[in-house]
Amino acid sequence: MGGTELWQWDAVDLAQAIRLRKVSSREATESCLRRLDAVNPRLNAITFQIAEQALRDAAAADLAVKKGEPLGPLHGVPVSTKENIDQKDLPTPNGVVAYKDLIASADSPVVANWRKAGAIFIGRTNAPAYSLRWDTDNALRGRTYNPWAKGRTPGGSSGGAGAAVASGIGPISHGNDYGGSIRYPAYCCGVAGIRPTMGKVPAFNSTAQAERPPTIALFAVQGPLARRVKDVRLGLAAMSGRDPRDPWWVPAQHHGKPLPRPLKAGLITEAHGMYVHPDVAAAVRKAGAALADAGYIVEEVTPPSIQAATDLWIKLVAADIRETLWETIAANADPLGVKAVQLWRDALPPITMAEYIRGLAEITRHRREWSLFLEQYPVLVGPNCGDLPFEIGFDTTDMARTQHVLQSQALMVTVNLLGFPAAAVPVGSVTAEGAPNGLPLGVQVIAGRYRENLALDAAEIIEAQHGLRTPIDPTW
Repeated sequence: MGGTELWQWDAVDLAQAIRLRKVSSREATESCLRRLDAVNPRLNAITFQIAEQALRDAAAADLAVKKGEPLGPLHGVPVSTKENIDQKDLPTPNGVVAYKDLIASADSPVVANWRKAGAIFIGRTNAPAYSLRWDTDNALRGRTYNPWAKGRTPGGSSGGAGAAVASGIGPISHGNDYGGSIRYPAYCCGVAGIRPTMGKVPAFNSTAQAERPPTIALFAVQGPLARRVKDVRLGLAAMSGRDPRDPWWVPAQHHGKPLPRPLKAGLITEAHGMYVHPDVAAAVRKAGAALADAGYIVEEVTPPSIQAATDLWIKLVAADIRETLWETIAANADPLGVKAVQLWRDALPPITMAEYIRGLAEITRHRREWSLFLEQYPVLVGPNCGDLPFEIGFDTTDMARTQHVLQSQALMVTVNLLGFPAAAVPVGSVTAEGAPNGLPLGVQVIAGRYRENLALDAAEIIEAQHGLRTPIDPTW
């Protein structure tokens, strides 16, 4: 269960104990709220606390248990949600001062589904302006710090979620992933998470002023972060229910036909156009060794072009930002947020409408090539980020630094272009200055469309050998 205090418990264990009346939801909620009060002043992971309502909801959850009412899979479990999705009667500022009073009139699908599953919402987590950075800082809420090392990023854009679960502010938190915004904070904070297949989890914000541009509709997904892979699995299942407000949602609750065993797992340790730090490559091989011990056939592989997929992701995303979002970002985001987005927007020059259309068409070719590759290797293990967690300021320096960051995140954004599921899982840590307990290392486990089960199964095996002991106290 992870510890004697309830804030140290995993979501699966808490849900079972509450169901069996071994502990109450109120006790669990009070414990997580006390932990929030103890560590959040140092981390700034939670931006909006919902303590009074959470305690009322927990009392109602305990009454439902006593009455023998039907209970959802997250019944009574404390959770948090990112400030870029709607939660009824709460603000959806998305890290922007201009939206601090933008109050949602209805729950987004993720919140609605978790509410149906019985979750207790204790707070909202921080995100950069417009959720468009791999760091978490903004003029409205301030900076979120990494509990492992104050001088290193907690990741972004779901950096508040990563820091919250890593430090024990609830066992599970919501995030979303357009270019690694679940997997990168999970990596930096030493926790697990999953970017599901496009269409697996419904999404919609009633506060949105316009429909999402094409790349956000095609590449962005909702998913959970948690300290354990089993909790990621639980959180994903609970948030995946149908919502008619999202026409892109797919009723893909099945996992596909069983595959012949032993499964083949391909290790990606190097590729043209992708930077991989030696410690990260070693972590990928350690993860592969864990899978080999469990009976997988493990081989180092050369996948379809990661550089071509990365270049296409950058080109299309930069075009959407230029044409549909830039004026709004430039007018409303904080100066560092503007600079960070501008730097990687300008990594490629403007393109014509014809080039944009051809780029959208090219997505299909990349997805076909990788789908065929996954027929040979149903599971791929590679870098989450190719570099160690970056020092604060990494994304607001200059174009040369931005190019290095993009090369480090190459496999991460490739997965967004492909629309495949990818689970982030820790693989030990590495010694680093300013990090008394080391810096987390980790990998991502990639599988085919709607085969989240394959990615999570492999991630659980890796976690069993190389997972990190969390929650942790902020070490600085």
